[in-house]
Amino acid sequence: MCPIRVTFNFLFFLTVETTMKLLLVEDHKDIAGVIFDYFEIKGYVLDYANNGLQGYELAKSEHYDAIILDVMLPKMDGLTVCKSLRDDGIDTPILMLTARDTKDDILSGFAHLADDYLVKPFDLEILDSRLQALVRRRKGGVANRTMTFGNLVLDMSTRVLQREGGRYSLNPSQYTILRCLMQKAPDVVSKDEICDALWGDEEPDSKVLRSHIYQLRSLIDRPFEHAYLKTVSKVGYRLIAEGEE
Repeated sequence: MCPIRVTFNFLFFLTVETTMKLLLVEDHKDIAGVIFDYFEIKGYVLDYANNGLQGYELAKSEHYDAIILDVMLPKMDGLTVCKSLRDDGIDTPILMLTARDTKDDILSGFAHLADDYLVKPFDLEILDSRLQALVRRRKGGVANRTMTFGNLVLDMSTRVLQREGGRYSLNPSQYTILRCLMQKAPDVVSKDEICDALWGDEEPDSKVLRSHIYQLRSLIDRPFEHAYLKTVSKVGYRLIAEGEE
């Protein structure tokens, strides 16, 4: 199946932004058209799929800097597409679009290993900023080394966390949060610091950060007697050592 690919080049620009190659999976033609119209002046390369199955196949066969993925799609819903790609070892950053904005909906998106979540209607500049933040985090690169706090061992090259014999793959957002916490442990990391690390100047709805923290806590603490990740009311979060109150 041949992807629909659109490339826009404007030679009269004196300053050219770094080109990104994106996959847009959206069955609503009007929304897809608006996104294309906005990104065309940035020189981005976009492939387009109007159903989940086609999007899934393109994401497996092509390389993308990021994927914009609607939740409600024909043939294969966005949540299934996202989880299937992760199961296949595809770690391309995925930003999900949806009209659903309840806590359960947001948690479901992150539970299916999406990296970010944007509720319709959305601002196109914020969409662009979120995508750039995801791509920067992925391309930033880290040395092949580990960070350790207590029984937590974080491999910074693979985003794999080890705890007491268990191995847990973190998505980019979970990795960024845990890295911030481990770098300053046992000190408190403010919510603003975490938001800056995740999204830069574009701070999302507070529910999004809480959802990331919930998913990270469920992953690293729920199966164990000692809980490392603690909430500091009205301030932020910290990691605490065993035996510390």
